[in-house]
Amino acid sequence: MSKQLIQTEDEFKQLEMDGTFVFFKHSTTCPISRRAFEEFEAFADGHEDIPAYYLTVQESRPLSNYIAEQYGIKHESPQAIVFENGEVKWHASHSQITALALAENSK
Repeated sequence: MSKQLIQTEDEFKQLEMDGTFVFFKHSTTCPISRRAFEEFEAFADGHEDIPAYYLTVQESRPLSNYIAEQYGIKHESPQAIVFENGEVKWHASHSQITALALAENSK
């Protein structure tokens, strides 16, 4: 599986108990986010066994806020979150988001 765009709370809620997956919050107007998204894409392309989802903050602000509130993680963009069985296993933002970090923390 490659990366998949998620836009609503309902779509996200269907994922919450699906084992381990990676979620990325992307800003289409930020050059740092663009670089981090490239790392996310490299991870997704190289680890098709781990589901990878993303949202675009400008288009899915309610979902972005829901995730921040539901899991107690301050919203940042770019932001990567590894979920495992409905819990946050790891999260990072900005230059901390690398394909290697995503791979190591989604095992």
